Amino acid sequence: MPTRLKRPAIWRPLALTVALLGFQGYLGFSAIGGQFGIESRTQILLDIDQLKGKSAALQAEIDSYRHRATLMDTRRLDPDIVTERARALLNMANADDIIVMVDPVSGKPLSGKFEELAGDKLTHLLEADSIL
Repeated sequence: MPTRLKRPAIWRPLALTVALLGFQGYLGFSAIGGQFGIESRTQILLDIDQLKGKSAALQAEIDSYRHRATLMDTRRLDPDIVTERARALLNMANADDIIVMVDPVSGKPLSGKFEELAGDKLTHLLEADSIL
């Protein structure tokens, strides 16, 4: 009884070789021109520099908020600063305080006696200040 040997098919190794070469070509293209490839490296480095700048700005803002929060700590709170800020926010003054009237337009102190300013100028300045 004669046996006949089958000749191996050539298309299976050929198909495997073509598929592997295609996959290798895809990987090569992705390594050079892909989103994280060699060509886009400069853009990635620019983005990193921009994000570091934003991070530094946000860190400075966070530090300023932390500093302001530590100023509100009762163990570190300065009573003079508290009274000064409260009087500034409430537009109040003590009897022994010296008050200097400032022209809102020029920013220079107003000179003269109170009687001279008590007329139209002082009323006008107080009304302009209350509008702001």
